[in-house]
Amino acid sequence: MSKTITIDPVTRVEGHGRVTIHLDDEGNVDETYFHIVEFRGFERFIQGHPYWQAPNLVQRLCGICPVSHHLAAAKAIDQIVGIDPKDLSTGATKLRRLLHYAQIFQSHALHFFYLASPDLLFGVDAPPEKRNVVGVAVENRELAVKGITMRKFGQELIKALAGKKIHGTLAVPGGVYKSLKAEERDTFLNGKEFPDIDTMIKWSQEMVDFMKDYHTKNRVFLDTFAAFPSGHLGTVRTDGALELYDGKLRAIDSEGNITLPDVEPDDYLEYFSEAVAKWSYMKFPYLKSVGRKKGWNRVGPLARMNICDYISTPLAEKARREYFEFTGSSVNNSTMYSHWARLIETLHCAELMKELLLDPDILDENDLVREGNERNVGIGIIEAPRGTLTHHYEVDDKGMIVRCNLIVSTTHNNDAMNEAVKWVANNVISREKTITEGMLNQVEVAIRAYDPCLSCATQAMGKMPLKAELYDHEGTLIGEKTKN
Repeated sequence: MSKTITIDPVTRVEGHGRVTIHLDDEGNVDETYFHIVEFRGFERFIQGHPYWQAPNLVQRLCGICPVSHHLAAAKAIDQIVGIDPKDLSTGATKLRRLLHYAQIFQSHALHFFYLASPDLLFGVDAPPEKRNVVGVAVENRELAVKGITMRKFGQELIKALAGKKIHGTLAVPGGVYKSLKAEERDTFLNGKEFPDIDTMIKWSQEMVDFMKDYHTKNRVFLDTFAAFPSGHLGTVRTDGALELYDGKLRAIDSEGNITLPDVEPDDYLEYFSEAVAKWSYMKFPYLKSVGRKKGWNRVGPLARMNICDYISTPLAEKARREYFEFTGSSVNNSTMYSHWARLIETLHCAELMKELLLDPDILDENDLVREGNERNVGIGIIEAPRGTLTHHYEVDDKGMIVRCNLIVSTTHNNDAMNEAVKWVANNVISREKTITEGMLNQVEVAIRAYDPCLSCATQAMGKMPLKAELYDHEGTLIGEKTKN
């Protein structure tokens, strides 16, 4: 008897998605789909608005990573006013970078402590009432407090720079509208109002060590769960170092062979195309040179660890080396290693934030905005917490936006998340007669590892209850599970 299993929506992710698993008459997996069912409208919505509004308009895509959209749009709008990244003043560049690192730091802390850690601490079969941040706080209060405080540190730094923790403004066309005041800067160095930046580095290091120990104890599961070969995409500096703000695009295949050799972000249309599917509102980007079937890439922390040659800050570089010494390979295709990679990046951002907080250039109030010769096209690419993020705008001679293309990080991971769902369906659900809570959660664990932001990918907010339905071959509902 053929059956369809539906998980609707997927929980503990940002936004609204649905999973369907189709079984044949013998209970084997026939097809699996991770559907993104919300409507995507921002690309059209901002048409007709003046270009200078874009950095503030587009950050309404999301309440989790608005800074990433704000800065990617700002980099694109810089070009429209004739300013390339190298033309920005030193102070403006460092202030934007500080904002960006604070965003990644708080977003990674949010994902690990609030969304991922309940699965890692309690296991995939733990009761749903325990698999949440409250359960973590009850079980391990110190870990929960550190996670909440780390996120608070990043959010407070964003507020100091952009005026608000969410949907603030720092970047303007050609620069930034203000610098940081010394008393604002000192808040993050003296530890009087909340733990200082040295404490953030120390706690980040502890989390990296925690995850290394966790992998040692759970290696078989972590090595194999939702593991599959794929390409990996991210940005690097000209010397190959991990670059989160303004680098060249590099992609490799599952064995480490270069498939995109450090190209300029402005040329992305030359190398990438986007496919669509009738069962999802989210696009499927891929490398033209490799083709639709094998040209898709994972992005985000796992991919960035794989594509970079080294990390520029000492503690994170030491952690990166230990990461690959543990895996025994220069490329890691195991989905669950994303969490370890995410914590290494958290440590990296903490180190970078300290460097910038001690840099006097972030206090300089001079030369914050520059002007150039206006153009009609602007492209901004940045490494958002979840991966490579592209904003592309075209304006008319009056400066009104006439075209917009957004390739959000989660869209790059669209194929990867579908592969992860398929892996769980084939290895956990196939030929099983009943649906258990643990089985459903394993589907979600595989998706959550990518920290998907479905709201970003579709520009709409979602709700978080989970409903699974089991149908017979005639479409009759024969089983149902719901959780809120």
